[in-house]
Amino acid sequence: MPILAAFAVPHPPLIIPDVGKGRERDIQDTIDAYDEVGRRIAQLAPDTIVVSSPHATLYRDYFHISPGSSAQGSFAQYGAPRAAYEARYDTKLVDEICRVCEREGIEAGTDYERDPRLDHGTMIPLHFVEKYYTGFELVRIGLSGFSPAEHYRLGMAVQEAARMLRRRVVYIASGDLSHKLLAEGPYGFAPEGPVFDERIAHDFATGDLLDILCMDHSLAERAAECGLRSFQMMAGALDRTAVTPELLSHEGPFGVGYGVAAFTPAGDEGTDEDRALLPRYEAWRLAGLASRKEAEDPYVRLARASLESYVRDGRRIAPRDAGIDLPEELLASRAGCFVSLKVDGQLRGCIGTIDPVQRCLADEICANAISAGTRDPRFRAVRADELPDLVYDVDVLTKPEPTTREGLDPSRYGVIVSCQDGRRGLLLPDLDGVDSVSEQLRIAAQKGQIDLDFDDYRLHRFEVVRHL
Repeated sequence: MPILAAFAVPHPPLIIPDVGKGRERDIQDTIDAYDEVGRRIAQLAPDTIVVSSPHATLYRDYFHISPGSSAQGSFAQYGAPRAAYEARYDTKLVDEICRVCEREGIEAGTDYERDPRLDHGTMIPLHFVEKYYTGFELVRIGLSGFSPAEHYRLGMAVQEAARMLRRRVVYIASGDLSHKLLAEGPYGFAPEGPVFDERIAHDFATGDLLDILCMDHSLAERAAECGLRSFQMMAGALDRTAVTPELLSHEGPFGVGYGVAAFTPAGDEGTDEDRALLPRYEAWRLAGLASRKEAEDPYVRLARASLESYVRDGRRIAPRDAGIDLPEELLASRAGCFVSLKVDGQLRGCIGTIDPVQRCLADEICANAISAGTRDPRFRAVRADELPDLVYDVDVLTKPEPTTREGLDPSRYGVIVSCQDGRRGLLLPDLDGVDSVSEQLRIAAQKGQIDLDFDDYRLHRFEVVRHL
């Protein structure tokens, strides 16, 4: 069995005594569970520990695997430079993981390292493991903006590489749960926070790793978690492996959820096809896409028809030629609108108009759908093979009105930040992860290259009718 066990662990810096200076006693349950993880790893005596960390080098379209023979790090940025750690990397296992990824078409490797230092998401697990066991090498892997399926496949590559080299490997998925559990916490409260934590705690306790793959992206984003993709990668490392799950601890006294869980392979080295989660996840995903597409209203169906015709045939269709029963307001009214595209919950393109520039709203939607798919500078143009995976939102804007900071509410109003020289940034309302006026203004100003501390700017607000 190449994967001897897997553990999900949090990474609060204050759990390190030199950082916490006594405050760590308020998460004693987490400390006790972490110590148990360290003792179990010592008993297993692995050759290598693989850690996936949200705070290692992260790219939207690439899994970064730390290169080199070793790395160091410390908690100097938290005022504790003496809390320092060093790790020896398993270069042969890294090379084998990279080979498996290349063969399987997974975008991963050791290129583009920005900072070789160990991150706190890696050092905190090392702190507890090394209290009990030091005879191991390390592989450190960052997360990405890829789908849950790709994170699972990367975990499968770890499993396969360990099997090929006959490495005895323990997998550690580093990641906190929600950061939005308490109003008095450092990140505030969101109702999705406790919901996310309870669901993950249940999944850890029952071993329902499929549910971790199927977690609603919007729920996770609004809960402000940081560990979900790390746990999804861990699930892949346990592909086709029957496990005994244990939730060792779960608490959140500072407003951030900390969960510690163990997953111990059960039985012999045979495979358990019931634990082959990727086909089951894909079936769930496709069913969800089909259900959502079936429920699309005419606004969204028009956006989809417009972009699909343009990408497949290079043809701009007239709204009346889309084969859709269009309500009269689409053809008789004018309004600005935004079309947003997502894949697996991740933004894939968003373009819109604040004021109408087409002769009717239907034409506005058609034009903006094509632009969202082909002209958003943040993304390459949508390919034909991506079209079935796209989820569309169409936001129809009310006329913007002048406002002040006090008149803003990111759950209700979008905002436009503008300067007299023509710089302007806009942000839609009710976006995942944007739940404060300050954050809304920061993002909108950044889009318009506006400095809120020095520029003379104006604010406008607007509402939207969101079509799904």
